[in-house]
Amino acid sequence: MDGTMSGRERFLLVSVSTADAPAATRVRVWRKLRSLGAHYVQQSVCLLPDREPVRRQVERLLASVRADGGTARRLTVEIPDDAEYAELVGQFNTERDAEYGEVVERTPALLAELEMETARGNATYAEVEESEADLERFEKWLAKITSRDHFAAPGADEARAAVERCRTALAAFEDAAIAAQAGEGAARSPETALPASARLHTVD
Repeated sequence: MDGTMSGRERFLLVSVSTADAPAATRVRVWRKLRSLGAHYVQQSVCLLPDREPVRRQVERLLASVRADGGTARRLTVEIPDDAEYAELVGQFNTERDAEYGEVVERTPALLAELEMETARGNATYAEVEESEADLERFEKWLAKITSRDHFAAPGADEARAAVERCRTALAAFEDAAIAAQAGEGAARSPETALPASARLHTVD
């Protein structure tokens, strides 16, 4: 059960030292805590909301650190002061908003690419597949940020809207590619559309 106090969440205070562990352990710990959305209060000490899914992953991570020869500790803390609690939540949200902002900054490149290829009359399946891969990367990136957005950062809506614009533009581009291919097929005569060996010849 998630810990709360007067409607406020409790936090996990996580302290990790990998000085006596392999270098790979330090990188793994940093990546895992970052993926969980940890807020660092000082080097090697961070906070995370005390929620069951987060707690389980933290416990597994700390156990692996100890197994590698490092030291790790987890405490549960409460923030009784309303202003301090609001400030901490704001810090979490500022970090997530920075990540959402990167999504918003980068999506216009995909929109511009689709617009340029459309203007060139280059709406092809090859271009569709390339743009689909770009859109998939944006969607996965956004999903990762959302998974560590513990306090509903305000920048989420703008980032989702930016990715949705890309999705809509790509759907229109794909329609143009389908129409272009259909137009090419209609422009061919029934005879020339067939291989030479399959064409019928009139015999007098």
